Amino acid sequence: MFRSNMAARGRPGRPAAAVVALATALTTLVAGSTTAVAGPPASPAAAPVVTRAALDPALVAGRGADVDFVEQEAENARTNGEIIGPDRSAYTLPAEASGRRAVRLTPGQYVEFVLPSATNAINVRYSIPDAPQGGGITAPLGVAVNGRHVRSMTLTSQYSWLYNQYPFSNDPRAGLLHPDWWITECSCVPSTTTPYPTISTPFRPTHFYDEQRLLLGRTYRAGDRIRLTAPRGSAAAWTVIDLLDSELVAPPHVRLLAANVLAFGADPTGRRDSADALDRAIAFARRTHLTVYIPPGVYQVNRHIVVDDVTIEGAGSWYTVIKGREVALPTPAPDGSVHTGVGFYGRDAADGGSRNVHLSGFAIQGDVRERIDTDQVNAVGGAMSDSTIDGLYLHHTKAGLWFDGPMTNVRVTNNIVVDQIADALNFHTGVTDSLVAHNFVRNTGDDGLAMWSEKTADSRNTFDHNTVQSPTLANGIAIYGGTDNTVSHNLVADPVREGSGIHVGARFGAEPFAGHLWITNNTTARAGTYELNWNIGLGAIWFFALDRSIDATIEVVGDAYLDSTYNAIMLVSDWPVKDLYSITNVHFRDIRVDGTGTSVVSARSAGSASFANVDARNVGAVGVNNCGSFHFTPAGSEFALADLGGNDGGWLAPWLLPNTITCNDRPPVSPPPPPARW
Repeated sequence: MFRSNMAARGRPGRPAAAVVALATALTTLVAGSTTAVAGPPASPAAAPVVTRAALDPALVAGRGADVDFVEQEAENARTNGEIIGPDRSAYTLPAEASGRRAVRLTPGQYVEFVLPSATNAINVRYSIPDAPQGGGITAPLGVAVNGRHVRSMTLTSQYSWLYNQYPFSNDPRAGLLHPDWWITECSCVPSTTTPYPTISTPFRPTHFYDEQRLLLGRTYRAGDRIRLTAPRGSAAAWTVIDLLDSELVAPPHVRLLAANVLAFGADPTGRRDSADALDRAIAFARRTHLTVYIPPGVYQVNRHIVVDDVTIEGAGSWYTVIKGREVALPTPAPDGSVHTGVGFYGRDAADGGSRNVHLSGFAIQGDVRERIDTDQVNAVGGAMSDSTIDGLYLHHTKAGLWFDGPMTNVRVTNNIVVDQIADALNFHTGVTDSLVAHNFVRNTGDDGLAMWSEKTADSRNTFDHNTVQSPTLANGIAIYGGTDNTVSHNLVADPVREGSGIHVGARFGAEPFAGHLWITNNTTARAGTYELNWNIGLGAIWFFALDRSIDATIEVVGDAYLDSTYNAIMLVSDWPVKDLYSITNVHFRDIRVDGTGTSVVSARSAGSASFANVDARNVGAVGVNNCGSFHFTPAGSEFALADLGGNDGGWLAPWLLPNTITCNDRPPVSPPPPPARW
């Protein structure tokens, strides 16, 4: 990976007393703005509706990340705007909204939320139009509490609105990027079609939403009313509000005995570049065995900060912001990067990687507006063994955390990763004995959380108690090969296209699945999406044999699949390899399926699976849509189901066993009612 100007140079620091005094003064200034309580409470209003992933929290108890904020959907609030949705069709604003609904405001309209608890900070998820030629616009949003204006936010669409085929364009007028690819819109390959099909523009708009945080300057009480207004005269013809997260943010964290970056020349106003100052602080901290402390402020950093054997703490992600521009390189780097940007990187695994890195308590704000897969413009990257990443807020980078192993024993906990062009986190190549827990992910442009065992297997890793919402492409959680990995107690909601909730894939050149894969006690909501390239529906959990068979022992236990657009469970091989590869040794137990547009199980592969205590209700089509590998032999389907008992709801009737052909290639969808307590 490319590194520029990485030599750490030490210089004498300022006197310690001066550094402590400066840090204390900054901390007092920021903390004082968040502790005062507002005046009298608001007049009585309707009780607030608190949700998790747009669901009743009781439906997802014990699943997903523990977070400090409270979610309220705009469609449940008071408004004089228009509620849009529900809609699960790709390329629409409702489809990418949490819960598939949102509120559209025109200038002068508002949406008003009643606070469920004491709050001094909010986060607004929104969308505004792109510029006619791409590149985004800005527009104001008024924030009032109890009828009194308190702040104005400046919304932007500069980091949203992608178009066209992968890897997408920022130009709404662009023609097809790949005219030699098959596309759904004409059911053809345009470059080999006569006459050439008409392709309307903008073609496949996507990635509509962004979000923005705001400290309110004082603490407001439960029952107070926060009104968001699109002002008259706004440059935005419309403003869509998806949701409001409200939070009581603690005062800034202070570390007195530390290598304070201010002593090494860092600029907390963001006017001067602070990258060299951070390098100097890191070098000093390593020599003196101190923690690097970054006090409240905005610090401009436009390149990678290489970290090894160092602890770096901020004052909290609301207060300490590391912010950078994406910078074009004069010549491409050896790894193919044509840009660099803000990021904290371990050394390359080929160079031994980094160890004992501990990052906590700050935000990394990037400037990535396009997808270039070779670019190393991730918030956290490289190889970091025996390390921890905790309490970061990662925004507007390509991928939030992309680890290139081999590496071992990294713990990624309590982070918020939003509005990424690609993945939130990817364990790529030989990551072992590592934990990803209690992270909150929303609006990724690719898989939310992924393990990709390219060349070397990822082994003995756990994704536990994470929340992944609204990936606009690919899956909420994806496991590509590997050995003895675990996916447990996660909450995944609202995948949009070309993927679904939880995915097990023998693809992308991954090493084979080996040992066990445990998928336990997860919940998906509104998954089981439409696969536009195949023109079929996926499962909320889906298994895909593309590069090889899947035959490791896979235990799926305790999951709940809620309100699946198509299927709850799918097992599929790609058509060209359907006679080469199969999916076997998959075991489902203690599963609840509440609502499918089509089937509980869709089998489009050779192989087998067993089912015990799989309860289903509100099933839209035949319980098992068994196509096998599409040979329709007299002996039945090439896929067999084993009934181990306790499968309630009538979905696994005796006549379906073990391998009755019930194939409907594209069954009609019967939308289920909303999920409810079992």
